[in-house]
Amino acid sequence: MSETIKNRYEFVVLFDIENGNPNGDPDAGNLPRVDSETSHGIVTDVCVKRKIRNYVELVKNDEEYYNILIKQDDLLNSKFKKAYEASGLKTGQKGKDKRSVQSAREFMCKNYYDVRTFGAVMSTGDDPCGIVRGPVQINFARSIDPVFIQEITITRIAVTNEKDAGKDNEMGRKHVVPYALYKTEGYVSALLAQKVTGFNEDDLELLWEAVINMFEHDHSAARGKMTVRRLIVFKHDAPLGNAPAHKLFDAISVERKDKTKPARAYTDYQITVDMDNVPAGVTVQEKL
Repeated sequence: MSETIKNRYEFVVLFDIENGNPNGDPDAGNLPRVDSETSHGIVTDVCVKRKIRNYVELVKNDEEYYNILIKQDDLLNSKFKKAYEASGLKTGQKGKDKRSVQSAREFMCKNYYDVRTFGAVMSTGDDPCGIVRGPVQINFARSIDPVFIQEITITRIAVTNEKDAGKDNEMGRKHVVPYALYKTEGYVSALLAQKVTGFNEDDLELLWEAVINMFEHDHSAARGKMTVRRLIVFKHDAPLGNAPAHKLFDAISVERKDKTKPARAYTDYQITVDMDNVPAGVTVQEKL
């Protein structure tokens, strides 16, 4: 494996959706998530991380060191027990031996990409693996403008059961955002990578690749056209960083070109990176 990262990073991702639901809210009938006070669209950090995990799992295909912990397969506690067994540790001790917990935690960081990247709470069951604070964190994504949720009536010609045979087409509803451009920010801590998880240069390149392609293999009836448009990375010269993250984020402006009409395409926006406000010691990398 490559060397652990030595630089701090922040990054900004711009992505959009057309006639779809980027992140349904189960508390609101799975309607697209919105800020109830401003009507801006929201996509949770958990949703974005899920797309990244799915891409890594797809391209790495259970390759060594690139397993994914948070997914629908074995129970988490079963995976924790396997970490003890693979490390030659005594199982069923419920965390009484702190050194065993530490060894199991190191195993999880080494073998699971999402633990090494995002961290995880692994303190459950008879074989706890501790708590890992990951070096990569991602904010909620918010739409640049308030979103309009459109309700569309759909019909289904196929009949479900015999008692409905001969009836007219069944009616249903879809709730979509006609168009919205979203922005989210992320952070990569070199110190947490070095001291905790061992997140390395290869992991970092895979992260950028996964962010760029996170919607390319996630198309569905609800997310038919969802696209990452820009990935702007701020690389610090030092592990501690050379500037506060918010100053770097403020250097990026996203403005609608014509505010008299609603946006319906990415080209309706102007994205600008103010290089004059990027402090010394920070390099801007446009990955997309």
